[in-house]
Amino acid sequence: MKRIFCFTLFLLVGLNTYGQVTLQGIVKDSLNMPFDLANVVAINQETSGLESYGITDAEGRYKLELGKNGTYKLQVSYVGMKTYEEIISTLEEDIDKDFTLQPQNALDEVELIYEMPVNIQGDTLVYNADTFNKGTERKLEDVLENLPGVEINEDGQVEVEGKVVNKLMVNGKDFFDGDTKLATKNIPSKAVDKIQVLRNYSEVGQMSSVRNNQDNVALNIKLKEGKENFWFGDVTAGAGVAPDNELYLLQPKLFYYSPKYSLNFIGDVNNTGEVALTRRDIRNFGGGFRAPSSSSGTNINLGDNSLNFLTSQGNALQIENKLASGNFSYSPNKGLDLSGFLIYNSSRILSRETSFIQFTNPELGIPDEATEQSSTERSNQALLKLSASYQPNMNNQLDYDILGRVSNDAQNQSRISSVIGATDQVEQVKPYSINQNINYYYTLNENNIFAFEAQHLFKNEDPFYNAILVNDPDGEDAFDSTAEALGLDTSITTYDINQNRRIKSNQLDAKLDYYNLLNAKSNINLTLGVILSRQEFNSDIFQFLADGSQLNPTPTINDGLAVNDTDYNFSDIYLGLHYRLKTGIFTITPGFSVHAYGNKNIQFGETFKDNFFRVLPDFETRLQLKKSESLTVRYNMRNQFTDVTRLAQGLVLNNFNSLQFGAPDLQNALSHNVSLLYSSFNLFNYTNVFARAAYTSNIDQVRSLTSFDNVIRTSTFFNSAFADENVSVFGRVQRTFGKVRASLNANFNYSKINQFIQGQQSLNEGYTQTYTPGLRTNFKVAPNINLRYRYSVTNNNQGSRETKFVTNAPSAEFDAYIWKSLTVRSNYTYTNQDLGNGDSQSFQNWDASLAYRKDRDAKWEYEIKATNLLDIDSQVRNNANNISVFTSETFIQPRFLTFRVVYTL
Repeated sequence: MKRIFCFTLFLLVGLNTYGQVTLQGIVKDSLNMPFDLANVVAINQETSGLESYGITDAEGRYKLELGKNGTYKLQVSYVGMKTYEEIISTLEEDIDKDFTLQPQNALDEVELIYEMPVNIQGDTLVYNADTFNKGTERKLEDVLENLPGVEINEDGQVEVEGKVVNKLMVNGKDFFDGDTKLATKNIPSKAVDKIQVLRNYSEVGQMSSVRNNQDNVALNIKLKEGKENFWFGDVTAGAGVAPDNELYLLQPKLFYYSPKYSLNFIGDVNNTGEVALTRRDIRNFGGGFRAPSSSSGTNINLGDNSLNFLTSQGNALQIENKLASGNFSYSPNKGLDLSGFLIYNSSRILSRETSFIQFTNPELGIPDEATEQSSTERSNQALLKLSASYQPNMNNQLDYDILGRVSNDAQNQSRISSVIGATDQVEQVKPYSINQNINYYYTLNENNIFAFEAQHLFKNEDPFYNAILVNDPDGEDAFDSTAEALGLDTSITTYDINQNRRIKSNQLDAKLDYYNLLNAKSNINLTLGVILSRQEFNSDIFQFLADGSQLNPTPTINDGLAVNDTDYNFSDIYLGLHYRLKTGIFTITPGFSVHAYGNKNIQFGETFKDNFFRVLPDFETRLQLKKSESLTVRYNMRNQFTDVTRLAQGLVLNNFNSLQFGAPDLQNALSHNVSLLYSSFNLFNYTNVFARAAYTSNIDQVRSLTSFDNVIRTSTFFNSAFADENVSVFGRVQRTFGKVRASLNANFNYSKINQFIQGQQSLNEGYTQTYTPGLRTNFKVAPNINLRYRYSVTNNNQGSRETKFVTNAPSAEFDAYIWKSLTVRSNYTYTNQDLGNGDSQSFQNWDASLAYRKDRDAKWEYEIKATNLLDIDSQVRNNANNISVFTSETFIQPRFLTFRVVYTL
């Protein structure tokens, strides 16, 4: 850690003493009016390379950093004006120089030697990729990480000016329906010419003038000349050694683009642990679907009954992955676009984890628990989507999408508990779903626009659970009282507990919008919408006896209900009114919606109903302080409805040590939400600032009443009279100094949760603050480094128990392009976690690679890659939830060494 700090200090001192002079001034016209967003470029006359560039601010100011005692050609340009050229020489002193541009004459055009690295065209920001590339880039993510204002977060999502990119296109065509992770990990950097950042993006041109799109950001990757009408991409094959098995790797990635159609294929077969898409990525792969009611104020939760795997896919002892995916688009004419994709993902994982759990409120007598778990996990997932968009003219657009998904997941887990003893568990689920979406947009005339959007979802889930626990019929076991409560046979040597569940969900979400443009600066939006949802939930618990027969138990708790047969119907018919006004720097959008809600669930012949009306207001104000600086304030009230599993009265096994039964008369929760968003992108001084603050207050929140029998808990649900609150603040500052980019990320989160355990109410408060400063260089010739330091403090007050975790995690990335043929990369992270009681835990990660290719245009590349060079066994994690604090140790793959060959098309 000290070495990293010393190296950072040395770097900063070196930068401050580096021989540079500042060239600055104003660009104006002949009437002395300044030009905003004029381009100033300096080309080194000795190397013919781009030395520096700048873009003027609203006052016409520019600033360039140039080397001392050099000669440079300056080019100053602005749309509609004649490009100005001048040769200047620098000495030791800074230079002040203004430029006056004249109207353009077609006969006097000057050829621009260099394209601007960054260009602003209205709401579109265009980066020239080659300007920022260093030579070590291989995939699109490497290119994006070089760009000012662009980040790739820990989840692999692309963020621009703090906003998550929700669509990615290549030459204007959706890439796997806009998924950014597949694109950034697989599109070769060689093919990328420009990156267009489309701010205030609207997929439907007719809606761009009447809807607030400031949170919508899309990327369009422009391919280099020669990539159209030709296949491009690469194929990687590799093999290697590991302590226990042989390693293999095959990754074909092929792309074809033409004006009429495109084809993409991405494949991946490996046992090295490299994951193109995780199981969570597949589950969250929405295919571009967005619920029509997302802004209505109603949230209804259909639940997620997928398996809760022991570990994440990247941290395990053994990982085998198979991925096959294809994407196409076809435009037979200007008005019709057809597209689709198919993804198949398979994984086999062996994982192991140990943990120590301390439950909240020690005075309640819940014992601490040490566990050791090992798991064999299997997952097969497939997605298929087909889309059609028809736009015969500017006034009509019809879109249709259908997305089907199916999976087959299983987990076999062995668990040894210091309290319960040994347990073997089997979980299986084979869910499938079909999601359809139809949208129609119609412009009657310049003042009247209609939009109809509807979505239907059908989902079928069938989780199965089995647990086998050792039992001493003549002695006392920790599980005995739970077994008796469940009505199990306690006279045999094992408890063989099983549960079948089936959850069917059917939901229609539709709305009709009418927009009336009152004038150029205001419009009214009327919305008529409906949400119709139906869920069917069936479950039963049974026990296999020693002779193989089946026992259907009758519990001694919960009125003897061990089965569920529940029908749940929900409806929301709503009418919304919003007014949008632009005045000066303000865009104000007040509104409200009136909802008629209907809830009905039928269980065991009894019907529970709850029908009511509610008005939900919302408000948004946007201040456009400058062209690239804005402040947005939002408020909305939301109604939150639970899923069928929390209404069902019968007992449900989440697992052998977690039981639940629902409450059929649960009501909705209400939340107040306030947020503040600030964004500034300044190309004059290369400074990007983003900040977000949010506050949420939940009223009548659905909370659990939990009772413990040693470490086995039984929960039911109710509407809490105590309000829960959450406050979060996130900020990012990024500034470029010549070839160095400095950044600081800061995050603060406070949560207040009321919990109820053993009949007692207690308040849980959690405070988390994280600070991450970083330095990154972008030299064309010299080696480059990326230094980061993450400092995080987590405080939890859980009743009478207080905990504090402090994490220090410095990291260093190094890459160098040597002799125009050799690429060296290294990534090192050291993580230390202080438990707040004098104890601390630490682990290190170090990966490195060495690659050779004859030159940048070579077809063949050879690479040696090493992961977990220090051969550490495990990683440590400390965390807390609303009922416990835990420390876990997850065992990971050993040192891997692979040799790879890459062929580029």
